Amino acid sequence: MKISYGWKICILLFFSTTINYLDRHVLSILAPELQRIYNWTEIDYSYIVMSFQVSYGLGVVLTGKLLDKFGTKWIFAIGVALWSAAGMAHAFAKGAFGFGIARFSLGLGESVNFPASVKTVAELFPPAQKAFATGFFNAGSNIGAIVAPLLIPFIAYKFGWQWAFILTGGLGFIWLFFWFITYKSPPKAVLATQAAVVTKNWKQVVLKKEVLTICLVRFISDPTWWFLLYWLPKFLNETKAVSTGSLGWPLVTVYVLADVGSLAGGYYSSYLIKKGKGVNASRRQALLTCAIIALVLCGVGFTTNLWTAVLLIGVGAAAHCGWTANIFATITDIFPSEEVGTVMGVATLSAVSGGIVLSLLTGRILTFTGGYGGIFMMIGCTYLIGYIILTRLINNKN
Repeated sequence: MKISYGWKICILLFFSTTINYLDRHVLSILAPELQRIYNWTEIDYSYIVMSFQVSYGLGVVLTGKLLDKFGTKWIFAIGVALWSAAGMAHAFAKGAFGFGIARFSLGLGESVNFPASVKTVAELFPPAQKAFATGFFNAGSNIGAIVAPLLIPFIAYKFGWQWAFILTGGLGFIWLFFWFITYKSPPKAVLATQAAVVTKNWKQVVLKKEVLTICLVRFISDPTWWFLLYWLPKFLNETKAVSTGSLGWPLVTVYVLADVGSLAGGYYSSYLIKKGKGVNASRRQALLTCAIIALVLCGVGFTTNLWTAVLLIGVGAAAHCGWTANIFATITDIFPSEEVGTVMGVATLSAVSGGIVLSLLTGRILTFTGGYGGIFMMIGCTYLIGYIILTRLINNKN
């Protein structure tokens, strides 16, 4: 069976996303051990986490604009090279400040992945396939999260924690080889359409009501993923006595379920469109379904059993990934492809800002209360709030 050019590129996007998340997960997997080695407090760790988020947020705005102006090929490649080198640089960090610098550099490079991937999907896929293609490449984030707890402890215990950063960081340079031999310029029809459009300045795009609405929705809902990325291993370690070496199966379970959600959420709205339902109505039905399922996160704080907590978190993560696939697809539905990079940039900045707020709150809540229950209650409700905001402020009728 011959694979179309669009799906070849989508497979590469899947692998870049996998590497992206594998690289950023290394720190969270090793956090309990590194915290003991360097005597980090919870607030120290929240600052290290925040350094990544700050640079990531700044980076997505810059890369989004650069992608729209110069195209995907070289901007994406430069970002991958930067984040790969930064990932390897963690091995040479000393103390919280050194890790903060390495995380800042990693975030700057990694910020290119999602604006570039969503823009590429917008250029290469029709509306009925966009959500599924988005869900497909976004599933790579969960594969990275699945591989990390299986691979990282093994490397760290066998060769030392420094090699966990060096070996995973090097994967990006292998990906670059395949990117350069596969990627071609967008189809002529896309380039012709973009050339015919009058280029809008940054403010003209960003200040649209629809852009501001998407930004607000992502500010509210995206922090869940940042929380799981950086705090889930610590939650399992501190509340369920799961050691670093035993994190594998609980984290694998969570992210396998998340992968199912990413693919199923993207497929669901694509299926509804193919059955004749309007694009907007299909996206909204999928988003509402995900928002309702995400409420299971509210129950995590009420269970003492490890696997009950893991399953609840996994189902919530699945809902998040299905939600994200349809939010990304909604962006490509609403905005022309020559604006998608910019919109993704500012929307991701908003999402990261929400993640920074939650990270800082989490560090302080844990310092003063020692409990995660209230945090899970809060993040479980954010999707319904986001859905209400989205449907009230963006009134597409199709």
